[in-house]
Amino acid sequence: MIRSYLLDPIKEFVKIESFSGILLFAATLVAIVWANSPFGDSYNAIFNYKLGVDSSGFSLVKPLILWINDGLMAIFFFLIGLEIKREITLGELNSVKKAAFPFLAAVGGMSVPALVYVLLNDNPAAASGWAIPMATDIAFSLAILKLLGDRVSLSIKIFLTAFAIVDDLGAVMIIAIFYSTGIKWSMIVGALVLVILLGLISAAGKYNKYVMLVVSIVVWYLFLKAGVHPTIAGVLVAFTIPIQRKVESTAFVKELQQVASDFVEQEDADTELLTYEQVDQIDHLQTWIDKIQSPLQTMEHSLHGWVAYVIMPIFALANAGVTVGGGGELHTGVILALTAALVVGNSVGVSVLASIGVKSGLSALPVGVRPVQVLGVAFLAGVGFTMSIFIANLAFADDRTMLDSAKLGILIGSLISGIIGYLILRLSSKPA
Repeated sequence: MIRSYLLDPIKEFVKIESFSGILLFAATLVAIVWANSPFGDSYNAIFNYKLGVDSSGFSLVKPLILWINDGLMAIFFFLIGLEIKREITLGELNSVKKAAFPFLAAVGGMSVPALVYVLLNDNPAAASGWAIPMATDIAFSLAILKLLGDRVSLSIKIFLTAFAIVDDLGAVMIIAIFYSTGIKWSMIVGALVLVILLGLISAAGKYNKYVMLVVSIVVWYLFLKAGVHPTIAGVLVAFTIPIQRKVESTAFVKELQQVASDFVEQEDADTELLTYEQVDQIDHLQTWIDKIQSPLQTMEHSLHGWVAYVIMPIFALANAGVTVGGGGELHTGVILALTAALVVGNSVGVSVLASIGVKSGLSALPVGVRPVQVLGVAFLAGVGFTMSIFIANLAFADDRTMLDSAKLGILIGSLISGIIGYLILRLSSKPA
């Protein structure tokens, strides 16, 4: 039986990501309507407006959309890194048996969509977009599961979450390997040295969030100037955040009882203010609260709301504004290839590889999950959106027409995948 200390964070994660999916959908609609309205010029003007610092010795000036995609999304990737580390250390990926099923599903969800795109794409200029359909948008997918209410068991949500995290890890590796150009190795070495130092500091029990913040900004800047996408810095720094607590629960409870007893004894009935001794006790208690909390868990909890409710909707607003009609040229072949890769590639890849894993004995179906429900999740894996658009920005950074075509293909493929996945899960599941 899964313990409550593992279930509760998963339930909270699902709740946050589900509402985030609704916000993403709303931001997407606003972006599309805005970009195709009479005020479409203002949409492009705002997100292409250049901001930054420019002086004789230092220059960092970028359009607003790149501050969002390179800066804010680094925080998004930092959160992904925290989730990956948690799952590998304590969660659904911390043993071969538990990780095998979502891992094989993710392998299918990455390889087959890429293969479908390569086979269907007949435009050499669009060849670099092969990785676009490989990633799943966990926020949108969980939002669709949320619509099903109690028809969907927690086991399905856990499977989808674990699968998406493995998928994200693959996407991060692909970005680092295939979408980094003109690498300046001296800066990469400097950044990696700083990351290693952070890891050693954490391992020695000297972790400090302020030191981590300053070093993270430097690492991000070094990656940016080195030619490797700076969001990778977010993942690497996340791996250095310690997951261990400094004290055990029994010691914390014992200290808590002592602080409570001393606090009452030091009460001064003649004043509404706390005594100096009580203030000291509160400071002492705060020190113990910091010790009982896992830095990784605390940071993940603090960032989840900001990423889900602010960063991802802003990303959607800045990137989903595809201009359709109005004489704008689009590549139909790219749109169709991406649509097919997301819908057919993910549904076939995820379900077939997951089935092979079960039949070969390498993995087992999660408790309470049926094969037809795995097929429903396989279609939901085709809801690419956030990560797919992010990779499209890297693949077609210098070709606006190709980028708009890719975004339209992503939107169509994600919509079709979401609808089919929803219908399969609804028809195959009964209310609890």
